[in-house]
Amino acid sequence: MAGGATAAPPLPERLGPGPRRRARGPGAQEEHLLCSVPAAQTLARVIRPCYGPHGRQKLLVTARGTTVFTGSAAAILRALELEHPAARLLREAAHTQAESCGDGAAFVVLLAEALLQQAEHLLRAGLPRSQLREAYAAATAEVLALLPSLSIRSLGPLEDPFWALYSVMNTHSASQMDYLTKLVAHACWAIKELDGSFHRERVGVCTLRGGRLEDSCLLPGMALSAKPCGQVISVLHGARVALFVCAFGPASPNAPATARLSSSADLTKFRKGSEQLIEKQVAQLVTACINVAVVWGNIDENTLTLADKYGIMVIQARSRRDMVYLSEVLGTPLMPYLIPPLKPGKCQRVYQQDLGEGVAVVFEWECPGTPALTIALRGATAEGLKSAEQAAYHGIDAYFQLCQDPRLLPGAGATEMALAKILSEKGSRLEGLNGPAFLAFAQALQSLPETLAENAGLVVSEVMAEMKGAHQAGNLLVGVGVEGIINVTQEGVWDTLVAKAQGLRAVADVALQLVNVDEIVVAKKSPMCQQDSNPVPKKAKECLSPVKKSNPWNN
Repeated sequence: MAGGATAAPPLPERLGPGPRRRARGPGAQEEHLLCSVPAAQTLARVIRPCYGPHGRQKLLVTARGTTVFTGSAAAILRALELEHPAARLLREAAHTQAESCGDGAAFVVLLAEALLQQAEHLLRAGLPRSQLREAYAAATAEVLALLPSLSIRSLGPLEDPFWALYSVMNTHSASQMDYLTKLVAHACWAIKELDGSFHRERVGVCTLRGGRLEDSCLLPGMALSAKPCGQVISVLHGARVALFVCAFGPASPNAPATARLSSSADLTKFRKGSEQLIEKQVAQLVTACINVAVVWGNIDENTLTLADKYGIMVIQARSRRDMVYLSEVLGTPLMPYLIPPLKPGKCQRVYQQDLGEGVAVVFEWECPGTPALTIALRGATAEGLKSAEQAAYHGIDAYFQLCQDPRLLPGAGATEMALAKILSEKGSRLEGLNGPAFLAFAQALQSLPETLAENAGLVVSEVMAEMKGAHQAGNLLVGVGVEGIINVTQEGVWDTLVAKAQGLRAVADVALQLVNVDEIVVAKKSPMCQQDSNPVPKKAKECLSPVKKSNPWNN
């Protein structure tokens, strides 16, 4: 490693001790130069055991008392209640990565924590913050420039995507991953347009309790885990759909009332007026030829009876996400009031589909290119279905990324180790202050394959020594497997280039922000926001402590 420039003395601690250095004494607390390091360490300590295909699960109990059983870093971060602003910023970056690429939340948290620890070592060695930011930015640009050169395989436009999606989806703990990957690959392949574009919102996922995962299947069209509420259970020809995000009936009884009723006659008149209004609204739906109403809200029994009278199929959705998917696929807006939309959704038929103990409502089209397909997942437990659902959505997002950029990178930590090797070699040749920063960035990248080896139950020092030896010999396709190092091309372990590049950008962004934070100042809470521990009625307070009103002109 080359020494520093003549104007700047060499930094003897630029790599410092290991990234998990602890305080020496049993009761001593290490003073951090970066106030965000402790928060990042705590967050990474929670996420680290879940990283990789051999990661473990978490059983979380939220403040509301609900239980969350998951190994997904994004779900864990969503369930945690964080107070430290640096931890919130890190969680926001991880959520952005998960929303844009489907996965990679653990990658963002772990690499950002490693970079912050290495940054603290450099600051202790005397590197100024401004120069540290510039050096980290230069290292990030170097990594992003090197990343495409490590891609050694691409998904062909007419190639079955099973082999690429299996590697991505296998990081989840769902059983029967082969069968689930085949369903996702088939659905994505069928929805892909002739011009190569892919709309991921057209592949839906419906979870139904009962049965086994092997009983899962593909349903033509868009399916919801719901059932019809009235007597009309199907519309077999010319379905015209309206989506309502309001109550299907009168306004909520909790709404503020403005009518003043002084007699029983007024009450009878008010009730008749409300009934006439509901009849008018249902008649407007009939006039607009609406025969299917999907509702995300309460359904009034009298209004449902009117809908049955006019042959309107009423479906109560279970989540707003289902409503959004239907809106995107059908091309009709979400209506906040019980009035017909200007452009209703159209499909061939809507019917109830019984799958064992589960019931789904299917919106189906009759055309050569079906605009939507749904993966109906079956399972015995809600947690198992949730894990399979996360894996399916991860595969759909991965195929969307491959349609944008078909290049794939070696997985199992091989890409991170290859980048660390190149950065180390370049950092040892650089003079000045960029050299230590490049070496620190390389050390942070190596922490990811170390975590994979640790979660697989391997001896980390032996695995890392073998990996470094193989990469130094020029074999950049060596990664971490269940029994030791593996050749990722032979095992078929891949990462998408789009997700990896986006994750590195997110990590660099949040790390550069937190490196520049000198102090975290928390404003004192206002007394008005705090609850009185010994509440006293207002009149009692006035009687107990009378205070004369002051003359405002004396102030």
